[in-house]
Amino acid sequence: MIEYLIGVDGGGTGTRVRLASLDGVELAQATAGPSALSQGIAKAWTTILSAVGEACAAADIGDPPLAAMGIGLGLAGVHNKEWAAQFTAANPGFAALVLDTDGFSTLMGAHGGKPGAIVAIGTGSVGEALLEDGTKVEVGGWGFPAGDEASGAWMGLRALNHIEQVLDGRVDGGAFAREVIAHCGGTRDAVQIWLGRANQTAYASLARFVVAHGETDPVARAILEHAGREVAGIARALDTDGTLPLSLCGGLGEVLLAWLPEDTRARCTPPEGDSAKGALRMIALYIEGHGGGAPQ
Repeated sequence: MIEYLIGVDGGGTGTRVRLASLDGVELAQATAGPSALSQGIAKAWTTILSAVGEACAAADIGDPPLAAMGIGLGLAGVHNKEWAAQFTAANPGFAALVLDTDGFSTLMGAHGGKPGAIVAIGTGSVGEALLEDGTKVEVGGWGFPAGDEASGAWMGLRALNHIEQVLDGRVDGGAFAREVIAHCGGTRDAVQIWLGRANQTAYASLARFVVAHGETDPVARAILEHAGREVAGIARALDTDGTLPLSLCGGLGEVLLAWLPEDTRARCTPPEGDSAKGALRMIALYIEGHGGGAPQ
């Protein structure tokens, strides 16, 4: 019998877990490292189980068996159907499991399951909308480096290109470039080594330098202004009439509000809840629809 519900938001930078009782009362939260499926199926499950254990400890409920839990997961990488199937097949014993993209769980959290649109911007990016007729719309989410416009990794890639040109002497660099160069090792040879090891998360780690210098460095400002236009384009594609409530979510959502075109910024409202909250809603609805939650 299911006694507890778990909501998981798993991305390329970190994992956030919410633990609730079966009646929906939230008991605890926990965080862990990345659990995007691109990290590997086994690693994703290890990270998630670690965070679930921490949440149980914080709630002081001991170590309940996984068979007493239903878990809802919004994970980066679910667009890859092969990865998603492998992840679900590796279920370590949860009594009920529902899996979707971290974009959809963010949408479910932001508008309480009601019609609306979100652009989620963190390590990656994606736009999701739930229309009045129940239709689900998705824009972006193609993954880094081909897509994920406006994301932390997208910003970091552009910051890296800038310092390459600075190190070559092709363009002048200021404090922004100096800080990124220092972060990547300080020399041309060190940056080459950094590039050889870098993944999406590493590129996203450079976004903080872009944000910090946005008001003072013309290159950082141009990156942020471009990011704002990309977010606006995603929002338009999600809801061409501009009638749905729109929220910017994820670690960079609030930051990018200031860089949106005015008409897009005027539509934005704060999200009601986060992606982990949306994942809790996903598993609660699943269990409600399956008479208590049959194993998947």
